[in-house]
Amino acid sequence: MRPLPPLSPMYTWKLPRELSAPVPAEQRGPGRGRDSVRLLVSRGTEVTHHAFRELPRLLRAGDVLVVNTSATLPAAVDGRTGSDPVVVHFSTRGDDGRWAVELREPDGRGTTRARAGGPAGTEVRLPGGAGLVLEEPLTRDGELARDREGGGGRLWWARVSGAPVARVLGEHGRPIRYSYTTRDQPLAAYQTVFALPSADGAGSAEMPSAARPFTAGTVAELVSRGVWLAPVTLHTGVASAEAHEPPYPERFAVPEASARLIGAARAGGGRVIAVGTTAVRAVESAAGSDGVVRAAGGWTDLVVTPERGVRAVDGLLTGLHEPEASHLLMLRAVAGRAAVDRAYAEAVRERYLWHEFGDVHLLLPD
Repeated sequence: MRPLPPLSPMYTWKLPRELSAPVPAEQRGPGRGRDSVRLLVSRGTEVTHHAFRELPRLLRAGDVLVVNTSATLPAAVDGRTGSDPVVVHFSTRGDDGRWAVELREPDGRGTTRARAGGPAGTEVRLPGGAGLVLEEPLTRDGELARDREGGGGRLWWARVSGAPVARVLGEHGRPIRYSYTTRDQPLAAYQTVFALPSADGAGSAEMPSAARPFTAGTVAELVSRGVWLAPVTLHTGVASAEAHEPPYPERFAVPEASARLIGAARAGGGRVIAVGTTAVRAVESAAGSDGVVRAAGGWTDLVVTPERGVRAVDGLLTGLHEPEASHLLMLRAVAGRAAVDRAYAEAVRERYLWHEFGDVHLLLPD
């Protein structure tokens, strides 16, 4: 994997803490629901402001929304290494039954302090008689994943024993949260309307949050207006809240029916709009050099950058990303640097809210 190009110096500003959404929209006042968030719309460098509930009227018949059906896991579990408390973030299920995990230190404000994993052989005791052993660091194309301070590997492959992981998560896990949120939330707060359980217990360590504002009513109105939904799956791993690394390889699937629907929309002049960066990664992983999306699945290490560009996606609905986030490279690939710069300046000026419980941004073709 080639090194990512540096982000523009514009993105060295720090996000004001008050612009981080501390709780879900439906908890911010009476009469509010998931869809009570704001929607920033970019068409090139033109920016307009809307309520999310206006989304069906901003799209047109023949458009396709690509949605991620991955369900969010209660992926944070308390454990101990020796006498030390630790929080284990279960990130990604491997094909051999192991899990990629991250060890973090509890601090009472969300498990926000990453700690170096390892050495190999480190044992973590988990609730219910389960335990795990760190076996080897997770690598990205041969390079050891390291935290910002240059310590040991952040993510490690681990073998779990004593109980199935599904039981450990189901009985003792909770959703991963970070310190900008006020408190732990129930798992239901982290599930999108598109989420489907996986037969093998896999899922997303962190919510595919761009789809969170959708409700059954929103979906019904979209369909009634002739907008199609193309489901794909990409199980998101643990993000790096400190180092803003690009994503590690993740499991994805683009079914035949969705590939055909995307192809039909493009042939008929419709726009293909991904709901979330995860949906972009999935559909672009299934797109050939000719731009045709074909049924595909497995693991993807694709990182979408302006240099690589996009082949199948015309637009993107996404949350607002921190200034150092590698996801901003994907936004530039979809809409161009000028459009992203303009939108983010406007979002800060108008006090939009960031992160998984915050407002959303729709990037459409100019």
